[in-house]
Amino acid sequence: MKRTLQAGLLLLTGAGVLRVSLFSDIVLRYVKAGLQPYVIASGVCLMALGLIGAVRDRPGRDGPAEDGPGHEHGQEQVREQVQEREHEHGHDHSHGPRIAWLLLLPALALLFYAPPALGSYTAARDNAKVVEDYDRFDPLPAHGPAPLSLTEFIARAQQDDRQALKDRTVLLSGFVTPGKNGTWDLTRLLVACCAADSQSLTVTMHGVQAPPADTWVKVTGTWHREGTLGTPSAALALDVTSLRRIPQPPSPYLDRAPAIDS
Repeated sequence: MKRTLQAGLLLLTGAGVLRVSLFSDIVLRYVKAGLQPYVIASGVCLMALGLIGAVRDRPGRDGPAEDGPGHEHGQEQVREQVQEREHEHGHDHSHGPRIAWLLLLPALALLFYAPPALGSYTAARDNAKVVEDYDRFDPLPAHGPAPLSLTEFIARAQQDDRQALKDRTVLLSGFVTPGKNGTWDLTRLLVACCAADSQSLTVTMHGVQAPPADTWVKVTGTWHREGTLGTPSAALALDVTSLRRIPQPPSPYLDRAPAIDS
């Protein structure tokens, strides 16, 4: 790969990185929000390196011109000697490794088709996230469905010895992961750093037909009576009374309680 093409590839890659991190929040499909500034900085560095390479390798950068054919002939001889020595030692520093062309595909993908966030395919093959023990639980709202994150619902179902979920309507949100025997799971994926280390939170849904896989939904329902509420035997499941499709949130790897519809 010639140096001018190397510079162009760096510029293309940097533009793709900045497109998903600086000019949109697409980068949150791949990394946690706290890493977004570092991704932006990486895109800026790639663009700067590409610009430097393009400027250094533009025509007329070989040095100041001198009059006389002898000088030009001497320069040509020097270049030929350098190239011969490089080929003898198996090196040609005017070209980069051909494998660098493999960077072209991800760069074009970032520019024209950014891959979606992880979804049901990953969740069905993922390790379940272990919810940490809660020291205490805040009281649920006195009226209306209680909006909960999946983390809090799971913790309350299996840790809350006051059984605050008993006969209580709750509001959850997540995406659809097809299950077995006609059931389906409401799912959230959590990441510690990036999509490669994701872990899943799932609550099994009963009472309504499964929407298409990866559909984001908001569900209302009550704890599915199976096992003993407030103990590890409590089922992580919901008897759904209503369901509504919603757009994918900007930060799909944040497990937050859904907003109550006004």
